[in-house]
Amino acid sequence: MSGRKMALTEELVARCHREVADTGPDPDAMHLDDADYEVMIDETLAARPGNGPLWLFAYGSLIWKPEVEHTDERVALVRGWHRSFCINMTRWRATKAEPGLMMGMDRGGQCKGVALRLTDGDRREQLDKLFRREMTLKPSTYKPRWLKLATDEGPLTALAFVINRKGHAYAGALGEDAVAERLATTCGHWGSAADYLYNVVSNLEQRAIHDRHLWRLQHLVAERIVARG
Repeated sequence: MSGRKMALTEELVARCHREVADTGPDPDAMHLDDADYEVMIDETLAARPGNGPLWLFAYGSLIWKPEVEHTDERVALVRGWHRSFCINMTRWRATKAEPGLMMGMDRGGQCKGVALRLTDGDRREQLDKLFRREMTLKPSTYKPRWLKLATDEGPLTALAFVINRKGHAYAGALGEDAVAERLATTCGHWGSAADYLYNVVSNLEQRAIHDRHLWRLQHLVAERIVARG
């Protein structure tokens, strides 16, 4: 854990929480069905390079809530992609009345996260759990992709969920102030956007991963929460 002290504290995050009823899936959206998931799993496994251990690249909530069991984790760097709050959200940590933002990995730059080595279990079952968690609407805003990662123990290939710019909820690049305002104010039945940001930054810092953009963002969000009183 680094010696840096976050401006966005648990106390400030708690101020953002409110009870919100889940309105359920958007009836106007097209949802992926069992057949869609089967096709995506087939395509992903067919494109997988090699037959060694299955690694998953976690850059956000998968770090602390990976959905599938894993036996090892390594700090890893992927080039050509960066974290970005570029996904419109109207459920989970936001509502239709107060839309929020979710983070994805968009093109350009680089991203340091955590490579998780999954157990040697049923690959289809593992991917099915991950796909149903990460992708619900079509066209999906996330898409699975095999990426080359650099780690202190050497290079490896891992599955990552990157942005599909043609996806249902892709918001594009937004200004930092606009992102901070939405993260400081939105909340859904899963909790607040500020809570999500807090967990991402704190879990990265615990692993000595310092994302300068997210560090600035948590300062901006904290300032807005304090200003609201």
